Amino acid sequence: MIKRVVYSLLFLMLLGCTTNEVYSEYKSLADYWPIEKTLEFTLPALDSVNNYNLFFNVRNTNEFKYSNLFLITAIEFPNGKTIIDTLEYQMANPDGTWLGTGNRVKENKLWYKENIRFFEEGNYIVSLRHAMRNNASIMGVSKLEGITDVGIIVEKSQTDNN
Repeated sequence: MIKRVVYSLLFLMLLGCTTNEVYSEYKSLADYWPIEKTLEFTLPALDSVNNYNLFFNVRNTNEFKYSNLFLITAIEFPNGKTIIDTLEYQMANPDGTWLGTGNRVKENKLWYKENIRFFEEGNYIVSLRHAMRNNASIMGVSKLEGITDVGIIVEKSQTDNN
């Protein structure tokens, strides 16, 4: 009886650990994220039959002085076409408490693209850089402090492909 309960619990734990993640990669940043530093991620060959969701994972500490994060992103297709987006993500609540998980370092999983397919053969390159500026300033923040790591996650979408 106890063996059956233990096996059932192990099975449920393994079932709960399943993920649709097919790729993830992180880039660590030293003491700050320079405004001129573009982070690039080359995606592996992905099945053109499936839909995928893309996320950015951003880890920040209390050294991050802002409640939001602006990113300029690009996805370059194998044929040379590029789609560029300017994105804003909320990183803190109005009362200043951080969003995300973790204690000293908060991790946020941020939507990038939803239900996309990779029809072309070859390398897709996703790049991003920060576009932060202080209020009433034209110049961007040259050294963005408090962002420790930036990653990308590709997950198989749960949406029906039909």
